[in-house]
Amino acid sequence: MTDVYLNWFTRDEHFPFFIQYGGHEEDTFDHSHVDFSELVIVLNGHATHIVNNEESFIKKGNVFVINGSTSHAYKEPQDFKICNIMYKPEMLESAGPDLRTLNGFQALFILEPFYRNITTYKSKLNLSISSLEYVASLISFMVGEYEAKLPGHQTLLASRFMELVVYLSRHYDNGERGLDNGLIHLANAVSYIEDHYLEPIALEEVAAKSNISIRHLNRIFKAYYQTTPIAYLQRLRLERACMLLKQTHLSVTDISYACGFNDSNYLARQFKKAYGMSPQAYRKNR
Repeated sequence: MTDVYLNWFTRDEHFPFFIQYGGHEEDTFDHSHVDFSELVIVLNGHATHIVNNEESFIKKGNVFVINGSTSHAYKEPQDFKICNIMYKPEMLESAGPDLRTLNGFQALFILEPFYRNITTYKSKLNLSISSLEYVASLISFMVGEYEAKLPGHQTLLASRFMELVVYLSRHYDNGERGLDNGLIHLANAVSYIEDHYLEPIALEEVAAKSNISIRHLNRIFKAYYQTTPIAYLQRLRLERACMLLKQTHLSVTDISYACGFNDSNYLARQFKKAYGMSPQAYRKNR
């Protein structure tokens, strides 16, 4: 297996992003991406996709994400044309918080790539012909913009990339997928928590919105996140508190209410447990 680095494709350290058409006429070697993720859209034909030595059939309209440590290759391509979009995962972190509330985003860009790496996981988004036509036109614009490198192309490409991410995530939500039920339930739970973490929220509520039992919710959360839904909720609230401590002059009491804690003493205890200092000390240090 060969390790592949993003600087093999682009030397621009200020814009770690690369897009190209891939016309694979022969088998490709097994490789993994050391420092980037790859969004793959199959534009034409079909091939066998080998992921961690497991084979699956991919065809026109399939969309999937490969994370850095996942080895993969293609063999037996037939009229096979894809688009490769290589990016640093941090690019997705710059998006609006509403993106993370999309079930399709959680499934396609976070959960599927994780499971694809640790187990035999062959699920992928499957675009309809009309949806693929729109995606192909967006890709065509992005490839042209990337190759021309006109002033402002980085901002424009980042914007169109996020447009593509949202479009694909919405279509995942609308049922153009081959996802197993466990991952659908987990995506539902995560997106619901991300959308309501500043409000009073109970575990029973999250489970009900995900159409599973509390026991099953805890089990699938532990399998992927190595934590519980409540701990995940707590982390989101603490991260929000950190942001408010750094960027506002709100009191710790006001911040505790704004972050869903409703008790400044409880916030202080949880904050010190997570960060090793009080909220006041954190604000002073920052």
